[in-house]
Amino acid sequence: MEWTDEGIVLGVRRHGEANVILELMTRGHGRHLGLVRGGAGSRMRPVLQPGNLLRAVWRARLDEHLGNYSVEGLHLRAGPLLTRSHAVFALTHLAALTRLLPERDPHEDVYETLGVILDHLDEPVVAASLVVRYELMMLGELGFGLDLGTCAVTGLEDNLIYVSPKSGRAVSAEAGQEWSDRLLPLPAFLAADAGMPSGFGEIDRAFALTGFFLARHVFEPRGLPLPDARAHFIAATARSQASAA
Repeated sequence: MEWTDEGIVLGVRRHGEANVILELMTRGHGRHLGLVRGGAGSRMRPVLQPGNLLRAVWRARLDEHLGNYSVEGLHLRAGPLLTRSHAVFALTHLAALTRLLPERDPHEDVYETLGVILDHLDEPVVAASLVVRYELMMLGELGFGLDLGTCAVTGLEDNLIYVSPKSGRAVSAEAGQEWSDRLLPLPAFLAADAGMPSGFGEIDRAFALTGFFLARHVFEPRGLPLPDARAHFIAATARSQASAA
């Protein structure tokens, strides 16, 4: 068995003295692991950093085997990102989210979106708005997608400012007025699925929204809390914006 694909490094773990097991999010083969011989050495270590884009050749005798990777770097973006705290936490959180997908299950849209986010991690506010949209995307990929395009009560698309915690559907200001204390705030940039947040307050509300549904549907059923890296990323983004103000 052999294939060649592009892949984004999610992580590595040591395997013996000189080798590592490399985890990639590939374009056509999904989240896929393989052994890199000599991957623990100084020559390969910079190439195998999380966030880097590689060309990978995977070989194995049988499809179900771990197999071996031969890799070369295509876009080594990790170096500059590792000097910025918000980017380090973002990389860790994005990898944790991506690991929720079944191994070897192709998700080309996820791969493409992940690449776009990584290319914008040096801009904290832009990165935060993309990461929160990635969380929405992952909820959808895992079968718990939110419907933020039309009001659950009226079916209209205007003035959507709430989300029902039960159905995960948007609710307009008029339809939700009576139950506003029971509904979750819907940031305008998520309701329109376009544009940038107006400030960090809107970003914070967006992460509160996605965090509610991630905790309920994804992490709590697995007996897990929301990842620490997620909270650290939000806090680092807030600090970054405050220092720039």
